[in-house]
Amino acid sequence: MTTPPMNDVPVIKEVTINAPAAKVWEALTDKHKMKEWYFDIAEFEPKVGFEFTFSGKDKEGKEKVHLCRITEVIPNKRLQHTWRYKGFEGDSVITWDLTEENGKTHVKLTHTGLASFGDVPAFARENFNMGWTQIVETWIKNYVENH
Repeated sequence: MTTPPMNDVPVIKEVTINAPAAKVWEALTDKHKMKEWYFDIAEFEPKVGFEFTFSGKDKEGKEKVHLCRITEVIPNKRLQHTWRYKGFEGDSVITWDLTEENGKTHVKLTHTGLASFGDVPAFARENFNMGWTQIVETWIKNYVENH
């Protein structure tokens, strides 16, 4: 059996947030709240087929336009959307899974399809790994627990 290339391996980040799933879901789907902890997304609706864009800088400070389309919505449980970049090859998928137990929410983010971006250094797996670690383990956790 052959091992897949590292960029074929999904990035998975998990954290438990001391808040109910409905509060975490609100942070993930309310554009005003997202702006406070995530990215400034001008328009966002948690509806299958809804397309949204936002800009972010890579570690070299270069602006990248993200193009996304929602593919699955299960309120308070799952949000899934595509993730690609304007002007670049590749299409990946982000899945946020929420599981509530005893008033706390286990959040699992899975980012698949990284190999589709090819050998662009800014889209190396380790960059996604670092970025999602910060976003999941620090940004959303701190935001939800402190607001």
